[in-house]
Amino acid sequence: MKKIFNDIRRLTEFENDLKKLSKKFRTLEEDLEIFIEKQLQLFHKLKVDNKGIFPISDLGITYPKIYKAKKFACKSLKGKGVASGIRVIYAYFENEDSIEFMEIYYKGDKENEDRERILMHY
Repeated sequence: MKKIFNDIRRLTEFENDLKKLSKKFRTLEEDLEIFIEKQLQLFHKLKVDNKGIFPISDLGITYPKIYKAKKFACKSLKGKGVASGIRVIYAYFENEDSIEFMEIYYKGDKENEDRERILMHY
């Protein structure tokens, strides 16, 4: 994979979420790579807003910016396309040009992001 951002990190909690979800959705790791290459590059590098990524602004955190991705294509969820119901929460450190993945969840299991986790890290 070509390098799009200076750094891409994953919180341990994100790794745990991913491992758990991967049992249900086998293509998740691959889907995440495509998500970085397509969605995140479009949004952060090419400044194209396809209404799939939203800032979470009411956390009281000014830096880094925290985002929720609502459009995430998961090949394991056939026929759903980007409306898979998988949500990705991440921080974008603009000055360092880096991404830190914080949470991934399936909307069928859980309604919203773990705000405590976000606030604990920033």
